[in-house]
Amino acid sequence: MSTAEEALSDVPAVARGEPIPGETGIASLVPFGLHQVEPRHVREAFRIAWDNRDNVGYAWQILRHGVCDGCSLGPRGLRDDVLPGLHLCTSRLQRLRNDTIGPFAPADVADIDRLRRMDDRALRLLGRVPYPFVYRPGDKGFSRIGWAEAIDLIADRLREIPNERQAYFATPEGITNETYYVFTKLARLMGTNNVDFCGRLCHQATVTGLGRTIGVDAPTVSLSDLIGTDLVVLWSTNLANDQPVSVKYLAKAKEERARIVVVNPVREKGLERSWFPSDVGSTLFGTRLMDDFVQIRAGGDIALMNAVLKLLVEWGAVDRAFIDAHTTGWEDLVAALDQQPMVDLLGLAGVRFNELEWLARLIARARTMVTVYGMGLTQHHFGTQNVMGVVDLHLSQGAIGRPKAGILPMGEHSGVQGGGECGVSSGAFPGGREVSEQTAREMSELWGHPVPHAPGLSTGPMLKAAHEGQIDSLYDTGGNLYATLPDPAAVASAVQPIGLRVHQDTHIDPSTLIEPGEMVILLPAQTRYEQRGGGTSTSVERRIRFSPEIPGHARIGEAKPGYEIPALIAKAVDPELSDAFDYHDSQDVRDEMGHTIPVYAGIEKLHAEGDWLQWGGPQLCTGGEFTGMPEGRAAFSALIPPERVEHPA
Repeated sequence: MSTAEEALSDVPAVARGEPIPGETGIASLVPFGLHQVEPRHVREAFRIAWDNRDNVGYAWQILRHGVCDGCSLGPRGLRDDVLPGLHLCTSRLQRLRNDTIGPFAPADVADIDRLRRMDDRALRLLGRVPYPFVYRPGDKGFSRIGWAEAIDLIADRLREIPNERQAYFATPEGITNETYYVFTKLARLMGTNNVDFCGRLCHQATVTGLGRTIGVDAPTVSLSDLIGTDLVVLWSTNLANDQPVSVKYLAKAKEERARIVVVNPVREKGLERSWFPSDVGSTLFGTRLMDDFVQIRAGGDIALMNAVLKLLVEWGAVDRAFIDAHTTGWEDLVAALDQQPMVDLLGLAGVRFNELEWLARLIARARTMVTVYGMGLTQHHFGTQNVMGVVDLHLSQGAIGRPKAGILPMGEHSGVQGGGECGVSSGAFPGGREVSEQTAREMSELWGHPVPHAPGLSTGPMLKAAHEGQIDSLYDTGGNLYATLPDPAAVASAVQPIGLRVHQDTHIDPSTLIEPGEMVILLPAQTRYEQRGGGTSTSVERRIRFSPEIPGHARIGEAKPGYEIPALIAKAVDPELSDAFDYHDSQDVRDEMGHTIPVYAGIEKLHAEGDWLQWGGPQLCTGGEFTGMPEGRAAFSALIPPERVEHPA
């Protein structure tokens, strides 16, 4: 028996189960189709129903016909692409009131001091923004103005502001791809690449880490690949809390005999016990989804990954045929691992050797493996390296580019994937083109107007520049920097000197109320369900879905489609840009996107409820072909674990 066989001989093989039958029984009778039900879920469902009692018919139409504007899983209506049966979660229900609430009255925003005493929830419960408003220092509150006046105020000021002193920021939640695309196009044709969105705070490490190693900055597998894989590794993701509906996929994966391993600094209660009404035993006693738990020290991810790799190399439990045929850098990685004593790696990871050995054996025995990770892996100074470490593990096993084997970074919000792909990034144009002289020329030809080639400011540097008086305008589409970043006072201090702030949104939030240098202009936007011509969003698995305009709800005042507002501003600033922003409806935007974003080819054909496409297909890098990398080979990364991360008391 070989050394590898001896090391693995006591590890039970991961068995496969029978195909999953269609869902029947109690699950189909649960109110709202909730698959993971606890008493708090029932209470929440009734509370949400009560909150929407004034517009219950429209709320039901959204749930039946709309594409979810909450989480990144992107289901349509009450159905799912992965499992049969009803599909809905409390996350979507909690967001529903944002789409059904009526408008606030102008008198509700006439006293800004009163508004500043309200928290974000109270501000949202005021209602939707119905008209354009303006606020200047010294005013009692916001004053209603007309669209023409609002656009003229913005355009007159933007014409005076040098392009390098302009900034643009968007949220990843609830906004359509069409709005992202026109918004980032506005920034570029205004002459700046100072454009970014909240997704950078979540998964920029994913974009960079995957892009450097496998040549694509997107999940390599589909949600359906969780069902039938041998091993699911949940690495630093609070999945049951952040994406609760995804827990049903894990339950089905276990029915197919997948082993679920959780690597996290803290235990996640939702993975230790969940309740599924389709099973009597689960209904009474709960279901344990997590088979193994490895409690890692915060920041010890690379150390643990390297320790696992050391054992896999020692055992010979790597896929050398795949490594030799499809990768580069393997020998450099092995040499780097040789210089890292196991005792040091274990100390930095904060795990015992028997835990490490068990994890390594599970990975070695698995024929297929999917790693799901979240912001617990990406939100570090070394988040990019953490992602590259995940890639190292998968490349070592050849566990990428085939069904049931790959990497699934899990974003939280509905626009995370699409916003990045549509170019809301200081370092990338639509389609993931890295900002350079060559790509700027390419975009200039596609759009018919000059595009800047110097990389712009991302969110952090943007705020730093604002604090230093180097930013004169900020156009914010749905973003709430004040609540998103960890130091609200610092955000307020940075934003306050900015002369012109434009807030395009459906609701008022605390960031809107920060005192401006000169003026704040509030522009009312429609939701995705009101958008003329419908709209699209891209889910975590690269699935672009069309969400139709949903009738049955009185339109809110003078709110306009999100993609139309930046187009109006662009044409007012420079009438020569009119040809570049001549969109009659969202279909015109999709027609252009299909031409200018290579991976979105076909989006122009999405125009009816239920239409979708999944760019790249169910799996990326199929057959070990890494076409985005030099010579078509993925790159291993020789990573050095960071020193122990200390946290303040």
